[in-house]
Amino acid sequence: MLVALAACLVGPGSPAQAAVPDSPAVTYTNPIAEKRADPHIFKHTDGYYYFTATVPEYDRIVLRRATTIQGLSTAAEVTIWTKHTSGAMGAHIWAPEIHFIDGKWYVYFAAGSTSDVWAIRMYVLEGTGANPLTATWAEKGQIKTTWESFSLDATTFVVNGVRYLAWAQRNPSENNNTSLFIAKMSNPWTISGTPAELSQPTLSWETVGYKVNEGPALIQHGSKVFMTYSASATDANYCLGMLTASATADLTNPASWTKSSTPVFQTSAATSQYGPGHNSFTVSEDGKSDILVYHDRSYKDITGDPLNDPNRRTRVQKVYWKSDGTPDFGIPVADGVSPQRLSSYNFADRFIRHWEYRARIEANVSPLADSQFRVVTGLAGTGTVSLESANFPGYFLRHRNFEVWVEKNDGTSAFASSASFYRRAGLADSAGVSYESYTYAGRYVRHYNYLLHVQALSTSTDRADATFYAQ
Repeated sequence: MLVALAACLVGPGSPAQAAVPDSPAVTYTNPIAEKRADPHIFKHTDGYYYFTATVPEYDRIVLRRATTIQGLSTAAEVTIWTKHTSGAMGAHIWAPEIHFIDGKWYVYFAAGSTSDVWAIRMYVLEGTGANPLTATWAEKGQIKTTWESFSLDATTFVVNGVRYLAWAQRNPSENNNTSLFIAKMSNPWTISGTPAELSQPTLSWETVGYKVNEGPALIQHGSKVFMTYSASATDANYCLGMLTASATADLTNPASWTKSSTPVFQTSAATSQYGPGHNSFTVSEDGKSDILVYHDRSYKDITGDPLNDPNRRTRVQKVYWKSDGTPDFGIPVADGVSPQRLSSYNFADRFIRHWEYRARIEANVSPLADSQFRVVTGLAGTGTVSLESANFPGYFLRHRNFEVWVEKNDGTSAFASSASFYRRAGLADSAGVSYESYTYAGRYVRHYNYLLHVQALSTSTDRADATFYAQ
């Protein structure tokens, strides 16, 4: 608000300047890994990202590492553990997570038994060595909880110096598949105290196909902690819900948590992403952006049991934070290059968005995807770029009568030309970006009365209006 006020008060020769964003744009190409479900990516202090996930054979635990998230796509994969040939830990090896605790590596996973594949329980491996791909691994056994019942998806995290375990388990007194639990830990494979039940599937979107709360994942931002979780059957109905608590609250007290009434991340037919879920969180290479890691499928209809469908893929996209400190996950973005947002240089809280197909700058954009655009090779070629709408694939920012609209590509050369721009260093700040029209040299995308136009520029205010930051 102060930046916007300053912009109103200064004269046309000295526009207000927004600070370079704390969290600049990140660009990834999805999917990160085919046939890898329940993904977990951990960024370690050694400069590597470590990646593990469920393999469709449900028979082993695999690891990859790379210095970038994108690099995990092509990184060599190593099997660090294989299911037992008989007895416990002999079937349904699911949802591994890798963590580094007190100088050692730990992998949490779920497994059934050869005598009962549905006797799913939680287990822990301990690895000794700097590189977990070559570490020596030992079985630390089962994580014991209140009941000997279906339990899975263990995750661990630290808040205010206290280490916790969260997981999903069947409560024998409830008529559902799994609820969410939390407990403090006395060591990396042992909980302490009585577990607290934080959430059970009661809402309509949590009970489609199966009554499920599972796959908890925690992220802290400022004074709040957020626990995402997955709900419903593992088909196109799979989605993410979220619990919220104060970081200073007693996290083992169910009353400390508030459940969102609607899903926070779900299927998007527009982008052909179905059943997003079982997420984890990591951070970007520069440490400035939070990254959502999850799986989904590229098609809706599944033949037979979804558990037998091998085509869940690992995907990543940036988490954006609202002004109230809560996360906005947007929609599962289309395959290919991930989109970004463009904030105004002189109105820091305003982003380029489409509203009834007219392009403008606006604060507090909802839905988030209205302000996300994929920067792709220009439709006109010759070193240009085009900006494709995230939630309307095939629609691009283009100028018409020098006004900027979001419209569907009709395949004509005229459209291609009007939807193509030269990406320049920001005219008011080289750390930003400005977009020069391909068809009208010297005319740039700029905001005027908050609407976007393609205009010639002559003053410092004009140049400020034509400068944006990628986020």
